[in-house]
Amino acid sequence: MSISRHFNLQIHPLKEEYLKKAWEGLDNLTKPKGSLGRLEELAAQLVAIYENTMPEIKKKLSFVFAGDHGVAEEGVSAFPKEVTAQMVLNFLQGGGGINVLARHAGAEVRVVDVGVERELSHLPGLVIKKVCYGTKNFLKERALKPEEAIKSIEVGYELACEAISQGYNLIGIGDMGIGNTTPSSAITAVITGRAVEEVTGRGTGINDEIYKRKIEVIKRAIELHKPDPKDPIDVLSKVGGAEIGACAGVILACAEKRVPVVIDGFITGAGALIAYQINPNIRFYTIASHLSQEKGHKAQLEYLKLSPLLDLNLRLGEGTGAALAFLIIEAALKIYKEMATFESAKVSQALI
Repeated sequence: MSISRHFNLQIHPLKEEYLKKAWEGLDNLTKPKGSLGRLEELAAQLVAIYENTMPEIKKKLSFVFAGDHGVAEEGVSAFPKEVTAQMVLNFLQGGGGINVLARHAGAEVRVVDVGVERELSHLPGLVIKKVCYGTKNFLKERALKPEEAIKSIEVGYELACEAISQGYNLIGIGDMGIGNTTPSSAITAVITGRAVEEVTGRGTGINDEIYKRKIEVIKRAIELHKPDPKDPIDVLSKVGGAEIGACAGVILACAEKRVPVVIDGFITGAGALIAYQINPNIRFYTIASHLSQEKGHKAQLEYLKLSPLLDLNLRLGEGTGAALAFLIIEAALKIYKEMATFESAKVSQALI
């Protein structure tokens, strides 16, 4: 299914009738009203997303989208580009942080090559959806052709639709790509209107000299390309990345199909910004798993009007925060479905 025709997706706000029914149920459980805080809010959101007063999380899936970045040749990262392909192999062998946490959460992991510079089709278990062999260096030219930017979104959209048709109804997204905090910072600065310095962090742990260079590279690229913040394809193609586009596509598909999608940190947050600019109603279906240590992540979440579930000083990416959030999301639904009511437990309700 193509979504390139103006991205005319049917994504609507949550229905008040389901939110009302959920809160009626939550307020009748054996606890003071609202005393379980975000767990109650999550439960109500899930009821409204699924449009089911007793929803069930059947199968959980974490996508990890991998891509390389031409701008890495400007020395903006602490690691060499070949680490992207090496980490893809690590994920396929089950040795990454995302693998460990997804196993703990009872979720499957699908690793997708959407833009790795190397040929990886020989790796068993890897989903090959290559849009490009790494982006171009956006300090010199567009990162992606407009049609590649659109294709990257379509890849994520189509993979998510396929997963949903297979019964997965809680989906997380993650990333792998050396240098990808640089395009994510550029996207964040352009779309939110924040200063580059305000939304650019140290990524994999760069020193002061590299950090200053990174900020300068982003500023010069934005000045060169002048991406239109109201045109998400223009932004993605000029200063983005294929894995960022794929993340946006998953978010759009989940929102359209009424499946909760859990974003991870800064890179997936950039994908969420792209998706939001296509259709702002995606925020009703998007759950922010955590607040990343990358300082631009807070600006992203504020723009998206999302509040993170966790704050654990994470900055790994891969979807690790999203996998952790799966456990919280399931806990919220268990509270809503399994906790006794005042009537069933024969517990007196509050007097006032």
